Amino acid sequence: MSSRHPTRRTVLAATTVTAATAALGAVTAAAPAYAAPALPNGTSKDKVLVIGMDGLRHDRIDAANAPHLKAMMSEGTYGTSLLYANPMAATSSGPGWSTVSTGVWPDKHGVKDNSFTGKDYTRYPGLLARLAQVRPGLSTYAAVDWKPLDTQGTVTPGADATLVLDGDADGYAAHDATIAAQTEAVLRDQNPDVLFVYFGQTDIVGHNQGAAGQAYLNAIATQDAYVGRLRATIKARPTYATERWTVIVTTDHGHLDAGGHGGSAIEERRTFVLATGPGIAAGARPIDTRLVDVVPTVLKQLGIPVDPAWGLDGKPIQERSADPFDALYGSLSARVDETGIPASVLGFTHTPPSGWSVIGNAMGTGGVTEWRGWAFATDEFWSRAQRDQSRELNVRSRGVFAVADSDEWADKTFSGIYDSTLVTPAYAVGGASAVRLDFTTHYRQEGGQTAQVLASFNGGTPTVVESYTSDVVSQPRSLTVPVPAGASNVSFRFRYTGANNWYWTIDGIKVAVLP
Repeated sequence: MSSRHPTRRTVLAATTVTAATAALGAVTAAAPAYAAPALPNGTSKDKVLVIGMDGLRHDRIDAANAPHLKAMMSEGTYGTSLLYANPMAATSSGPGWSTVSTGVWPDKHGVKDNSFTGKDYTRYPGLLARLAQVRPGLSTYAAVDWKPLDTQGTVTPGADATLVLDGDADGYAAHDATIAAQTEAVLRDQNPDVLFVYFGQTDIVGHNQGAAGQAYLNAIATQDAYVGRLRATIKARPTYATERWTVIVTTDHGHLDAGGHGGSAIEERRTFVLATGPGIAAGARPIDTRLVDVVPTVLKQLGIPVDPAWGLDGKPIQERSADPFDALYGSLSARVDETGIPASVLGFTHTPPSGWSVIGNAMGTGGVTEWRGWAFATDEFWSRAQRDQSRELNVRSRGVFAVADSDEWADKTFSGIYDSTLVTPAYAVGGASAVRLDFTTHYRQEGGQTAQVLASFNGGTPTVVESYTSDVVSQPRSLTVPVPAGASNVSFRFRYTGANNWYWTIDGIKVAVLP
């Protein structure tokens, strides 16, 4: 987390413990002994432990001595993805942990940096506060050593008991050890239902010594050992055979090789969600995971239905999207003209999914191969094409999405204009009064470019049902179109025209008939 060092903050009390106390039990030599808070007795056989590891770059786990994280990857589902960047929010801890805890993106929870200015936890409360509202009988616990997770209301509100240590003042290594030991005691001696536990040392080492060296790997190994101890304690519970435990590990942002974060580099934007538990597939590597998926995953594992009025942006990690573009993932290619994208990143194709087509008879010639007409790409491939032009804000797309990018196309000699139309399959609408088209879109407007959604019934002349004339930053769209008398099918078209202007992305297309 940027600008988070002991020498830059006022030294506060070493610890704040809320709730009554009980014996801590054995702790490691490195961990000061703090009294473990007493929790109310749990009421659920479905139980969840969420472990947050600050600033943990997932692409460094393989090189680390991390047998417990690697075991979880084998036993559970492991999805990696990228964060936003400014102007939506910095790749810093305030926005990152707010996204994890609330299940919504920064354009909703309002936290853009570590000042927490603009936070809206009233409308979008953190996980434990949400659980206190909808399932107050659950026994919940939080332990953190970055104090803003408590003082700013990000993680701890709603918990029946909390341990808050001041890592900035007293060091994260010792306090991480204390959190691990105390959480072991809670798991061993009490009956919690939901726990949120935070470790901060990986971020501190990343800042001070970089993410590319052995010190960072050592920090991962230390936190991995905590994961192992907590999982072992869960499995040693006398009631374990009758309980259904889910364990989730996640992070808030990545780190540059040299250390630091907050910007738009891929290394700073790296995040992951790793989960094991009932109904969570073993060995799965989904391409459609996002950081907002932690909260919906917890709710599903607890059997709590999501109220649409909550406005959550995530979905449970065990649920795959039915998006047809994701079926293209295995056929994605490496760069052709985009030499700034590493050759190892496979991320684009012009071949549409089965039943889809692209009309390109009016498309100009030349230009950058990857973006000549509608393409299908991943977040990493597309946002690497050019940083800091808001491509990083395409957060509500998942996996593979469709992109029309006249700006990047025009980076190589071209003739004519960008004019390309993406066409859906024909959907049956016989007897329906209307048809609804749902999708997510990310659009930047400039100059004379146009973006239109059109509908064609029974193969007839397409009619415009929506046009874009100003920016739409990664938002869901829902269009309801009346079905003409006698129509039996409809197809939709997404037509984009431009000439060295900006771009348009489409994802998550769903079509439903209305009676």
